[in-house]
Amino acid sequence: MSLLKRIESARPGQESGGGAGVPVPAPPSGGAATPPSAPPPAPRLMSQAPIRESFRDVKFRIQNRVIQDLDPKLDLSNQVEVRRQIEEIFGKVIDEEGLALTRAERVRMLEQITDEIIGLGPLEPLLRDESISEIMVNGPRQIYIERAGKLELTNVVFQNDDHVMRIIDRIIAPIGRRVDESSPMVDARLTDGSRVNAIIPPLSLIGPVITIRKFAATPFTVDDLIRFGTATPEMFEFLRACVEARLNVFVSGGTGSGKTTTLNVLSSFIPNDERIVTIEDAAELQLRQEHVVTLESRPPNIEGKGAIPIRELVRNALRMRPDRIVVGECRSGEALDMLQAMNTGHDGSLSTGHANTPRDMLSRLETMVLMAGVDLPVRAIREQIASAVDLIVHQSRLKDGTRRITNITEVQGMEGDVIVMQDVFVFDQTGVIDGKIQGRLKPTGIRPKFVERFETQGIHLAQGIFGYAY
Repeated sequence: MSLLKRIESARPGQESGGGAGVPVPAPPSGGAATPPSAPPPAPRLMSQAPIRESFRDVKFRIQNRVIQDLDPKLDLSNQVEVRRQIEEIFGKVIDEEGLALTRAERVRMLEQITDEIIGLGPLEPLLRDESISEIMVNGPRQIYIERAGKLELTNVVFQNDDHVMRIIDRIIAPIGRRVDESSPMVDARLTDGSRVNAIIPPLSLIGPVITIRKFAATPFTVDDLIRFGTATPEMFEFLRACVEARLNVFVSGGTGSGKTTTLNVLSSFIPNDERIVTIEDAAELQLRQEHVVTLESRPPNIEGKGAIPIRELVRNALRMRPDRIVVGECRSGEALDMLQAMNTGHDGSLSTGHANTPRDMLSRLETMVLMAGVDLPVRAIREQIASAVDLIVHQSRLKDGTRRITNITEVQGMEGDVIVMQDVFVFDQTGVIDGKIQGRLKPTGIRPKFVERFETQGIHLAQGIFGYAY
């Protein structure tokens, strides 16, 4: 099987020649004949000089020759040997073609051809750029990135739809996923834990679409998030106490608000001597504890069978003697199993969910429990939620691209049919200067009810952490 399909290079164009001379108009009637002016010379048929090939066309042509000359039995996992062969063949082909390339062009072309053969092609430079947090491929000719919370259009392009499809196949093949017309959507991950979603025609009308949520090679720490302005040292001191005291915590927020990053940081507060079971659609959490069991859901096979959803993994995790259960994201009926686990001795569980506010997160949990297909009255569901969930950490991506924890909210219990909530920390926006949102993260002055659990477990918070001395 060939490594890449043959790529046809563009042909230089050719201009057409001119025609015969222009006829002389007849003199006006009744007037003296005027000597005809000399006719303009007929345009000569000039031989068109060949148009110089673009760098991209030359690269595709050289790339094809390199691929053809590579040993078909070469083990692509042995990157050192593959790179050596590519460099050797590339130099030979360049000499045979007699191409006049500058040193910089030669280095850039070799790098791009190597990326195409053993990497993810045009995406490799974007993946290496640590300032980029997200890559969005909208068909072969339009690739956006997110940098510092803002979208930018790049000058990176693919050759055609087939080129994008080859890169998708290269991403999903190592983890046993597939994408085709019968299954045109897929979630996957890269080796560094970055999350990938791909959707292809006929669902996508602009060609194959890839979205990559990048994660730092080194997971962000508390100090990083404090430096970014995501939260204050006092907020993280409080959250550390909550995790160590085995409170059940949900991280809520919109798409791209940084929920998973915050969940990673919260999970770093789990003591190293506890058994942690993580459950995700596509494994992306980066826990650093010694005793971690990572579970990943499985999509259906080509016959539509064999799917293992997150809900089944949550049920199975309860039989694995976990000290902590961390679910990457609750989207459906697994919320019921999570709540039941939280209410039956599995304290200290962590998860995330999509919501616009902490109150919306509770409403979403109600909806997800109903999606489990269990006929429960709404009040019973709310009692389960109020009993199970202790804290909601809500994160937002603001209009200037910054990500902030805007609410840390205690779930206090039930009053009638309503779940009572109370903010412990909030983000107070004061204005906008030069497009940057101004404000401060501050305590509300309310002492959470569960602080007494801290004291009984020997966890002591700094005086004045809630805005007063207690």
